[in-house]
Amino acid sequence: MFNFREELKRYDYSFFGICTAIFIIGILNLYSATHSQGVGPEEGLYKTQLVWFFLSWLIGIVVSFIQPKNFFRLAYPGYIIILVLLAMVLVVGHSALGGQRWIGFGPVKFQPSEVTKIAMVLVLSRWYSKASPEQEIGFRELIVPFVMTFIPAIMIIIQPDLGTGMLVLIVFFIITFYRKLKWKTIGIIAIIGIIGATVVYNFGLREYQKKRITTFIDPEFDAKGSGYNAIQSKIAIGSGQFFGKGFRRSSQGALNYLPENHTDFIFAIFNEEHGFVGSVFLIALYIALFYRLLWLASNVNKIFDSCVVVGVLGIFFAHTMINMSMVSGLMPIVGVPLPLMSYGGSNLLTFGICCGIVTSISNARNLF
Repeated sequence: MFNFREELKRYDYSFFGICTAIFIIGILNLYSATHSQGVGPEEGLYKTQLVWFFLSWLIGIVVSFIQPKNFFRLAYPGYIIILVLLAMVLVVGHSALGGQRWIGFGPVKFQPSEVTKIAMVLVLSRWYSKASPEQEIGFRELIVPFVMTFIPAIMIIIQPDLGTGMLVLIVFFIITFYRKLKWKTIGIIAIIGIIGATVVYNFGLREYQKKRITTFIDPEFDAKGSGYNAIQSKIAIGSGQFFGKGFRRSSQGALNYLPENHTDFIFAIFNEEHGFVGSVFLIALYIALFYRLLWLASNVNKIFDSCVVVGVLGIFFAHTMINMSMVSGLMPIVGVPLPLMSYGGSNLLTFGICCGIVTSISNARNLF
């Protein structure tokens, strides 16, 4: 029988606590980035972000009271639902920013590709939980889970949304490598990866996507075109120096030199205003979250639960690493938001649900 008082006694507040701390920094930074030019179309985005935050956290808290065994049961049905939603996006989806990625429900737009990452974590964790922890996985055992991952990934890339499609594949590789691979299998994957990357670059990428790679190697190649964002982002980060320029004092944001400064390049604005010290503090919060997820993954008894936590860690870590690297010039620019910092309702919902899932798994340990 469900006892709410007992549930609260053993409730793990750490995941929602750390993520809320990051969000508070993010909402202040979003306010600064969108108000530096005075009244404009982006001025009210922080209010919308707050609404999405409370909605996402409410859903996440509800999810945290669901028993982990129910995530196991919902893994395959959830996967089917996601495939249906992604198909709907390609047929009747809303277009914006050069891509058809959203489904409209009245005034609300929802991006199914965001929650696809959660669905893949659950379905892959269930698939891999059939084997014992000591069993090494061979190449044949990877065919089915890879096909299961490739189908939604290619549907997302077609939208086109290369960044999110890559993240879905990254989730697959993180969980797969966590489940122990034979060295022979690793070698085969490496060879296929090299061949696949070559084929995708030559025949799968659009011209603007190829330009992003060229720009990464030499941003000055097209300084006023494809290399513009990368150059302006590094200028913003460098101008922040040690202590930053101060709250609402971003010249790159105020003069609109850095497009999409409320989404993909929000970290560059944060660096400019708060400098090296502020960035170290923010990164420390992310590291605390990663460490907490690693601790939980190594302290649960069921393979499914452990794989789910590692998958959630993969989602948070990949978003953080890719976003921070691309705005710093260490990776090509792709549309990957910074968790809890970048503007966007669908990705906030994703992270809220992720927090709810790992909190549920942690609560089930009953060791608090």
